[in-house]
Amino acid sequence: SLSLSLPASCSLTFHGFHSSSCPSVCPVEGQNLGTDNVSVIEGEMATISCRVKNNDDSVIQLLNPNRQTIYFRDVRPLKDSRFQLVNFSDNELRVSLSNVSLSDEGRYVCQLYTDPPQEAYADITVLVPPGSPIMDSQEDVVSEGNETELTCTAMGSKPAASIRWMKGEQELTGKMTVDETYDGMFTVTSRLRLTVSKEDDGAPVSCIIDHPAVKDLQAQRYLEVLYQPEVKIVQAFPEGLTREGENLELTCIVNGKPQPNQISWLRVDDDVPSHTVITGSDLFIENLNKSYNGTYRCVASNAVGEAYDDYILFVYDSRAGEGAPQKIDHAVIGGVVAVVMFAILCALIVLGRYFARHKGTYFTHEAKGADDAADADTAIINAEGGHNNTEEKKEYYI
Repeated sequence: SLSLSLPASCSLTFHGFHSSSCPSVCPVEGQNLGTDNVSVIEGEMATISCRVKNNDDSVIQLLNPNRQTIYFRDVRPLKDSRFQLVNFSDNELRVSLSNVSLSDEGRYVCQLYTDPPQEAYADITVLVPPGSPIMDSQEDVVSEGNETELTCTAMGSKPAASIRWMKGEQELTGKMTVDETYDGMFTVTSRLRLTVSKEDDGAPVSCIIDHPAVKDLQAQRYLEVLYQPEVKIVQAFPEGLTREGENLELTCIVNGKPQPNQISWLRVDDDVPSHTVITGSDLFIENLNKSYNGTYRCVASNAVGEAYDDYILFVYDSRAGEGAPQKIDHAVIGGVVAVVMFAILCALIVLGRYFARHKGTYFTHEAKGADDAADADTAIINAEGGHNNTEEKKEYYI
C-alpha cells in the first residue's frame, strides 16, 4: 500500500487506488505538471497539452476519460486514429483529437511518473451549435392597433442558446423558455408580443441567436400592417382664387393598405351642383357661381376603416383680385411716420424753450420826466416832445 498526504479535493490513481475528484492541477509538493481545459465545436479538432517543468526524464502519458492510455511517451497504444501526436519532448506531450463528437467529452488525464506520481486534468467540453432558427408569426397580416405574436426557435444546441429580438434598430424583449432533450441537447423558444401601427408596415423584425459555437445566426421577416385610408384634397384648377364663371377641378389623393376600393364625393349639408362631373377621385364643376359655396368632402374606405378630407369652396366676384394696388410696405410707412413725428416733437421743444426765455416783453414810449410833471397835460407835452431825452423800454408780448 501507498500513503500520500493530499488535499481533500485532489485524486490520484496508483495501483488501483482512486479518490473522488480533482481540479486541473493537484498541488502535490514539488509538482511540475500542468494542462488546460479545452472547449471545441462538434466536428472540429481539440488539442490537449501535457506540460512539464524541470523534467528529470520522468515518463509522460495521456489517458482518456475511461483511464485508457492514449499515448505513452510518443507511442499510441489506443487504436483510435483520430488521436495524433503533435509534439513530444522532455517538457511536453501534445496530442490532437480530430472530428470531435459528444462521446469524446469528459476529463482527460496527464500522468507523470515521478515519486510520488503526478496527475493533471483537462476537461474537454463539446459545443454543439443550434440549427437555423425557425421564425413564425401568429398571423401573416395584422391591422393597425392590434397585437400580434412572433416566435423564434433554436433547436439542438449545447449549451442552450439565447435569443434577442430587433425591430429595425430597436431592441425588443421576448419571453424565453428552455427545454432539455433526452440526449442532453437544448431547444430554446422565444415569444414576442407587440402592438403594431401603420408605421410598422414593412419594418424588419429579426430574432438573433447568441451561442459560443456560432456567430451571426438569425432569422428575419417583415411586418405587414393594414391601415385605414389617408385622404387629402388638392385644388388642381384654378391656381388662385375661385371666381364666378370659372371652372373648378379638385383631386382626392388617397393612400391606404389595402388600397381603398371606394372613393366618393359629397357636399356637406347640401347636394352637389347638378352639372358636377365626378370621375373616380376627381371632381369638376364648370361656370362657378356663389350658390356653389359650401364644404365638399372626399370619403375613402377600405377593409380597415373609413376616412375623409374637406374642401371649403368660396366663389369670389369675377373681377376679384384684378387691378389690385401694389402691396404697401407698412414697415416703410411706419418708419416715415415715426421720423415726421420725431421732427415735429423736436420743433415743439425748441419753440417752447425760445418762448419761455422771451416771455412778457413789449414796446412802450414813456417820457423820462413824466413823473415830475405838475399835471397830466404837462406830462403829455413833455412826452410828445421829449423822445430824444427819454429811455426806450422794450417788451414783447405774445
